[in-house]
Amino acid sequence: MPQSSESGFSRVAAIDLGSNSFHIVVAKLDHGEVRPMERLGEKVQLAAGLDEARQLSEEAIARGLECLGRFAQLLRGMPRGSVRVVATSALRQAKNRQVFIRQASQVLGHPVELISGREEARLIYLGVAHTLGDGDGKRLVMDIGGGSTEFIIGERFEPLLRESLQMGCVAFSKQFFPDGKLSAARYAKAYTAARLELMNIEQSLHSHGWDNVVGSSGTIRAVGAAIAAMGLGKGEVNRDGLLKLKRQVLKCEQLEKLAIDGVKADRNAILPAGLAILEAAFDALGLEIMHHSEGALREGVLYDLLGRHAHEDVRERSLSALVERYHADPQQALRVEQKSLLILSKVAEDWHLQGPLWAERLSWAARVHEIGLDIAHSQYHKHGAYLLEHSDLPGFSRHDQLIVSLLVRGHRRGLGADRFRELGEDGEGLLRLCIILRLAILLFRNREDEAPILTLTAGERSLQIIFPDGWLQARSLTQADFEQEAQWLAKAGYELTLA
Repeated sequence: MPQSSESGFSRVAAIDLGSNSFHIVVAKLDHGEVRPMERLGEKVQLAAGLDEARQLSEEAIARGLECLGRFAQLLRGMPRGSVRVVATSALRQAKNRQVFIRQASQVLGHPVELISGREEARLIYLGVAHTLGDGDGKRLVMDIGGGSTEFIIGERFEPLLRESLQMGCVAFSKQFFPDGKLSAARYAKAYTAARLELMNIEQSLHSHGWDNVVGSSGTIRAVGAAIAAMGLGKGEVNRDGLLKLKRQVLKCEQLEKLAIDGVKADRNAILPAGLAILEAAFDALGLEIMHHSEGALREGVLYDLLGRHAHEDVRERSLSALVERYHADPQQALRVEQKSLLILSKVAEDWHLQGPLWAERLSWAARVHEIGLDIAHSQYHKHGAYLLEHSDLPGFSRHDQLIVSLLVRGHRRGLGADRFRELGEDGEGLLRLCIILRLAILLFRNREDEAPILTLTAGERSLQIIFPDGWLQARSLTQADFEQEAQWLAKAGYELTLA
């Protein structure tokens, strides 16, 4: 099978587990170009399955898994790393999300990543920018999802401002039209709720400014199509068409009886909620016209995946920004990173840590392990862990951030072995990565540019380190550190012996 020189894959795929619809795009890589082969979308309405306790219903989980079973047929034979699956608002809210994520990963044969609202916004903009090309000026991009609505201002391929608001067409439909009844009063409540949400970001959007406006969701496409069917446009959303469509929609008293020319029947139930959000955005931001882009989250995920394999990984920029923002020592980070990876290469087979993913995680943690020092020296590993878990880090999933956070928190004092083991099948491997990171840090206690060449022998729960003759004895402080380390590791169930 022919392979792409950039990624090593002949095909790549992106799956978007949205709150309203699930989408998949499978693409062929041909001389650096992305050529879509398959596109499929199904309305699952995952957000409709969330109860007041934020529990996802068994019915909603079953709908989602049935859809993914069909998607899985398109992924057969595709290796790990060639497929990226992202989950958005409904699963961000669901308290039992891990139940669905675990089963979905098994059905697809690829991991599901939960992403933050701002990361979703970044990926949406990436999809829009690649679809529209390298245009002039700033773009304001709006995407109305089932559970959240994203606003992004960007220029060319770079997002400048990313915002995600907790309002969406499925969630609003459930909140303001729960029994399927439609009225001007209920619509007004939905509109007002959207205006209140928009108040949080109006000023920052206006301060950045924009030259053109683009919508990227199914709701915006449907509204544009309805306006075109009324003879008031060619697929774009404009203020006159929006108001006329609103009057037409409010003539109907039941969602199930709503029938709008140009709009598919399966979208009627959520159209009024989406329309209220869109009208609120037009009024709050003073918009007159919004064009539609077919590029959206799934396309952004696809291009982001390709960027990772083409050494244009936004995660590298995110980590570098953290190091700079919190004034961490880049030279020390580099020393620790290189030594960590060298130790990993010597124990990877015995500790079942082969493959690029383990090295990648270790590298991330080594680069940012000292960022907490900018807060305070006392408990700085905990400060760093907090920053990593709760910051918006473009390119990282929530799970990725949690992993790096745990590695940084465990790099000194107690390892917190139970926290790693709670992560499931990868937990023991991550604990071993943390042990490697700790050893590399100890070797550079004095921030010297050289460290000894070690001989390492790893067992299932043991590690023997043989130092060059006389090296450790000549460094009494380092020797004491390693002896203390043996005690810390013993509490985590590992035996460390020094020779």
